[in-house]
Amino acid sequence: MNNNLNDNRDAEILIVDDKPENVQLLEMMLSYSGYTKVRSTTDSREVLGLYRDNDFDLILLDIRMPHLDGFQVMEQLSDNIKDGYLPVLILTAQNDMETRIKALEAGAKDFVTKPFDQIEVLNRISNMLEVRCLHNRLKRQNEFLEAKVCERTHELQQRNEELGRTRLEIIRHLGRAGEYRDNETGMHVLRMSKSCRRLALAVGLGENRAEQILQASPMHDVGKIGIPDHILLKPGKLDPDEWEVMKNHVEIGADLMSENDSDLIQLARTIALSHHEKWDGSGYPNGAKGEDIPIEGRICAICDVFDALTSKRPYKPAWPIEKAIDVINKSSGTHFDPRLVSLFNDILPDILEIREKYADTD
Repeated sequence: MNNNLNDNRDAEILIVDDKPENVQLLEMMLSYSGYTKVRSTTDSREVLGLYRDNDFDLILLDIRMPHLDGFQVMEQLSDNIKDGYLPVLILTAQNDMETRIKALEAGAKDFVTKPFDQIEVLNRISNMLEVRCLHNRLKRQNEFLEAKVCERTHELQQRNEELGRTRLEIIRHLGRAGEYRDNETGMHVLRMSKSCRRLALAVGLGENRAEQILQASPMHDVGKIGIPDHILLKPGKLDPDEWEVMKNHVEIGADLMSENDSDLIQLARTIALSHHEKWDGSGYPNGAKGEDIPIEGRICAICDVFDALTSKRPYKPAWPIEKAIDVINKSSGTHFDPRLVSLFNDILPDILEIREKYADTD
């Protein structure tokens, strides 16, 4: 249909009337007025099929017809309406208010009274086509805006995903910056964080929280950046003074993340501060006990210790899996949350699969 409001001569029009003479009269009137896309039928049963196959801008519809009357036709059309607009102009010899109201309620937009007055018919058709043209224009504008919104939303989603990936890589690299101080490959942070995610799921924290823990836990030991090499890399046991310096890494890490309001960074700060707390209250830095220790810190504590025990470090060889699990189990109720220890045993095959996939390279 032409977008020009003043020229709708290419509009697609359907005439529906069981009287051939009425159809012929309307066809002639429309043809003489320049309308070029006019179809007609005298069988009301054909209307629905024609409507489905064509994008009619206007339907001239008789009311009294055999088989299906105009009201029944409009009911069929309403059930199959394409774009929220039913362009029906009623042709009727009935001039009573009841018929008009019933037709309007069925979806008709205007009326033409038989016998036809040519000027009135053409003016009503022209007026309806202008409304139809405006409707189509608004529909296209809405479709254009919806497409732009979808396009923009997709772009924002891509940017957010890219920012998320970048943020995660930054967090992992910062975490590895601390781990590289005492771990040649830095793969510990990957294994530990993925193990934390798996244990978080096992304890029932849900997919979203588990994913947040996966992203935040690599920062658990970032504070090691501030520990002197002669202490961090000492091959033997630390003396009491050295141990006090070593314990400062949790608060150093927390301080590094204290000025950021990001939920993820704040979760990483919580993990950094709490992953060396112990279930019996003998941990550091605050001596928190039991469920006063954040669940994220308790999860990280088990996964961190297990991976550290089974990994080679400058000051020790890697322990066998059986020995490390034995230490974890014996520390249940003292160092570790007993419930988490039990769940860790349940998901051990998954943990070992993570270890194999992200193994340290020589």
